[in-house]
Amino acid sequence: MQPYFGILYGSLSGLWISTLSVLTLAAATSITGPAAAQKASGASENVKSGAVNDGLRGIFRQRNPRRETVGQQNANAVTIVTGAFGSTYVQIGVDLANVLNDGANFRLLPIMGRGSVQTIADILFLKGVDVGIVRRDALAYLERKGYTNSIRNQLAYVTKLYNEEMHVVASRSIRSMQDLDGRKVAVDLLGGGTFVTSMNVFEGLGIKPNLLYIESRVALEMLRKGEIDAIVAVEGKPLLWLAQLPDKDLHLVPIDYARSLRDNYLPAEFSSEDYPNLIAQGEQVDTIATDAILMLHYRQPDSDRYGPLSRLVEAFFSQVTQLHRPQFHPKWRELALQATVAGLTRFKPAQDWLDRNVAPAAATAALFRRFGERADARGVAAEIRPEEYEAIFREFQLWGASQSTGR
Repeated sequence: MQPYFGILYGSLSGLWISTLSVLTLAAATSITGPAAAQKASGASENVKSGAVNDGLRGIFRQRNPRRETVGQQNANAVTIVTGAFGSTYVQIGVDLANVLNDGANFRLLPIMGRGSVQTIADILFLKGVDVGIVRRDALAYLERKGYTNSIRNQLAYVTKLYNEEMHVVASRSIRSMQDLDGRKVAVDLLGGGTFVTSMNVFEGLGIKPNLLYIESRVALEMLRKGEIDAIVAVEGKPLLWLAQLPDKDLHLVPIDYARSLRDNYLPAEFSSEDYPNLIAQGEQVDTIATDAILMLHYRQPDSDRYGPLSRLVEAFFSQVTQLHRPQFHPKWRELALQATVAGLTRFKPAQDWLDRNVAPAAATAALFRRFGERADARGVAAEIRPEEYEAIFREFQLWGASQSTGR
């Protein structure tokens, strides 16, 4: 693992969206919590079947639903743009809906997305979209390319969710990122999250590959046939299709934590536990990661969606521990609600909740001292540049969350 103070713990085409009906089905059928256990065990036999969905039956019996009924249904529902089918974002959206949906009181409705750039556009301009999962480096990409210079003032975040690792899969003849210069590299669809991260990283490292806009699972067969040289996939580990890859001629290319990448990325690693078919037992492969953020359009308290979004925060933050259960995606174990996102303002109801519930500053300072002692024991880089402090503190926040959850 790359040394520096504190090793990373554990580690617009037109506007388009389509509702993922399978997510709704999953959210309706995969119930968690005590109520779910009761339903699954058949322990609700004393409840009359006609009394189960009184709220829904009352709605459908109305030939002309009252205005207050329509208002209530919309006030208690929030939409979230996730990712492409099969992505980690989709699973995260399903998990959230499973935990937070509470009948007529609150509903979270996942929607399929098409990469972080498109999701940002959807959040800002598409009617019916409340929040979305976005990679932090997408903002840097839009600014660097001159698409916008004020986008951060239009957005706010609820929380950082987890880290998304950069996977570079290639034949074993490709030993480093520099070996990809001039080679054919699949970076997913144009404008997608993997494309954005790939552009940022290759430019930052001064590498100029021949980019191909092919979805990673489609590109895999091309790689195995030798028609392309590498595939890039930026998602939260482990990726199912990659974890099941049996080809011993392929491997994960290591990515050094170069200084040119440190403004937007964190150091990370893959282990044999993540990808046993690609990494030998006990070994690891260095890589980088970007933040996955739950983001929304900056809103004033008098806006019509401020209330529903405030209810999202309360429902989400108060039930975080349920998402640590083994049936949910392992990335939930990285969630650190107090982690800050540089250059963005936190949604006020989220900050208010944290102010009421997180440890006071003195306790945080004490925890930071423990973190520093841990880093010293493992070996620390002699020099720390000022621009690295933020990355170090974000790592500390992630580590601190792991201490509070007992990991």
